Amino acid sequence: MNRQPSPVPRRRVLLAGAGAAAALAGPSLGASPARAAGRHRPRAADSLQPYASYWFPDSLPPGTPGDGITWRSLAAWQPGTDRDLAFNRSTVPLARRFTPVPANTTARAGQARISALAAFDHTAGNPSQGSATADTYAPTHWALLDELVFWGGSAGEGLILAPNAPLVDAAHRNGVPVLGTVFLPPVAYGGQLRWTRDLVRRDAAGRFPLAAKLVQVATVYGFDGWFINAETGGGDAALAAEMQAFLRALRAAGAGQGVRITWYDAMNRTGQVGWQGALDDLNRSFFQDASGPVADSLFVDFRWSARSLADSGRLAEQLGRSRYELWAGVDVESAGWDTGTDWDAILPEGRDQVVSFGFYRPEWTLRHLPAGRTPGQFHAADDRFWAGEGAAAARPGGAGGWRAPATAVADRSTLTALPFATGFNTGHGLRWYEAGKVTSEAPWSHLGLQDRLPPRRWVVHTEGQHPDISWDFDDAWRGGSSLLVRGALDAPATVELFPARLPAGAATVLDLTHRLDPASGPVTVEVAVATRPAPAPGRPAPYVHLPAGTLRPGDGWRTDTVRLGPLGSGTLHALGVRLTGRGGAAVAWRLGALAVHDGPASPAAPGGLRVTDTAAVDGAVSVRLAWRRADGPVRHYELHRRLPDGSRRFLGGTCGTALYVPGLRRAGTEPAAEIEVRAVHELFTTSEPARVQLPW
Repeated sequence: MNRQPSPVPRRRVLLAGAGAAAALAGPSLGASPARAAGRHRPRAADSLQPYASYWFPDSLPPGTPGDGITWRSLAAWQPGTDRDLAFNRSTVPLARRFTPVPANTTARAGQARISALAAFDHTAGNPSQGSATADTYAPTHWALLDELVFWGGSAGEGLILAPNAPLVDAAHRNGVPVLGTVFLPPVAYGGQLRWTRDLVRRDAAGRFPLAAKLVQVATVYGFDGWFINAETGGGDAALAAEMQAFLRALRAAGAGQGVRITWYDAMNRTGQVGWQGALDDLNRSFFQDASGPVADSLFVDFRWSARSLADSGRLAEQLGRSRYELWAGVDVESAGWDTGTDWDAILPEGRDQVVSFGFYRPEWTLRHLPAGRTPGQFHAADDRFWAGEGAAAARPGGAGGWRAPATAVADRSTLTALPFATGFNTGHGLRWYEAGKVTSEAPWSHLGLQDRLPPRRWVVHTEGQHPDISWDFDDAWRGGSSLLVRGALDAPATVELFPARLPAGAATVLDLTHRLDPASGPVTVEVAVATRPAPAPGRPAPYVHLPAGTLRPGDGWRTDTVRLGPLGSGTLHALGVRLTGRGGAAVAWRLGALAVHDGPASPAAPGGLRVTDTAAVDGAVSVRLAWRRADGPVRHYELHRRLPDGSRRFLGGTCGTALYVPGLRRAGTEPAAEIEVRAVHELFTTSEPARVQLPW
């Protein structure tokens, strides 16, 4: 393959990182040598705290693991002896989704897609069920993603990292598959060729036992496959042939369970690590061979050029594959939206897009912010990264050379069935709210509790000034955040919220829970509903506006129900709101919840709540709790503590049936702490509780 020099400097090695925020020296991505050697900040001394699982293929390093690290062999793993399995198992199925009419004229449907490789913490430090902080990477632009890789692995901790359940649950709710990481590091970062040989070792019958084990992990834990990154040098053609056969065995074993494989452009057919920056004759056998597909996609190393990507796309098609199964790596770890990228090599104007692209470390949108950052500041940065500045999702182009993904890639939606509801909860917050009241003052994060959120940030149709729209964490109806619209509103403004294909009939209603901030002027609110799709990309859907009342400051939260029956039976293609102010006065309108349904529903109660383990930590008690799944549909479960004064304090939530709760302390002279678990419906109605007491 004739490759031209890369137009921008690119690092040489895609090195899976132990540290999410590690600054790198030398030619590697994702981990400093110190972290690769296993020197990490120690964990809290709570033996009950569950973490995402990680392993070596089989043999372990010499010496002793660092603080908070447990060396494990995947070859020895069995589900029945995995004490943390209940905390790491995803329960939300991968949702089906569709592609609505694009929000702008440059976003293409059916062409380039996006993969993201994101590190949420170092390999041994990813909590299984969120944590007691709001300062976390909480992705929300699922509509633009085709795949998310739970990035990690290091020679000092473990080379195989399974994603935690909250991330998988959030991604699946939005139709995005999540992959774990298999990382075989360069020798310079502690890599040992014996680990590669361990991975591809055959048994006496000629089978690959660790291929079967990787499929078992993915199916038992409930995620979607593996990103395989073989960068340990020193191999030969025989080892490369065994790796290729291993991939074939992994693909065959996982075919019935939908297990995906993404192969990174590192090891080539000679057994050496070459980083081709292309799909070419040296690495094509790991993508496709004479028998058919070997990997579902190939992540092309960062040293690609315009010519190498064009040649790669043509070769993929000659092999009978889609050119969009190739991810061109874009390293945003250090510079985010200031990253120098030859976007025209991927997304040429006026022509079909060349290949798909893969972001390496988009959690930069959190990590580059200074200490003391807030969740609102993170989401403002994250929205700028994905949608561009201002209303870029509706206006093609972008500032400063950054090609915001929303301007190039068509968004997708999972809103296809009733009931649908959202509380605009981003999956972390400074407090926890229920019905507009604070039930926990503690900051929190748990992506499994994230709601389905508007995908287009932000599309507004108005003849006047565009209002400012943001996630706000100072008040909420339910969860940790609400949608805040602020501005003069000198003309009616329609805010697009959700593209949809929701069935609607005579009984269908839309509930809107909203309020004004105290200093706001009055606002007249209408529900914007479209029963036909937008006529063309960048054009608004043909909305019908239905009155939802006029709000005045001091009214507090209120829920208005709008009957959709007068629109007739059919399909709802878009949902939004139209806001009209008075005389150009500044307004601050909060949207706390939106639901579309054919009638109320409540879930059945769970049963069998029990304490499975306890530990004393710093004068408090940490507990592990488990219960039986409730009959019928359940969105997630929420746990509260019933205090002696009769009030309830939120402890946490999960989509599974086990929860770790740290830091319980005795309230006054109570003889026991009373804990309750409730099932939560898609409409956020709750069941009767199951209860258990924890004696002091």
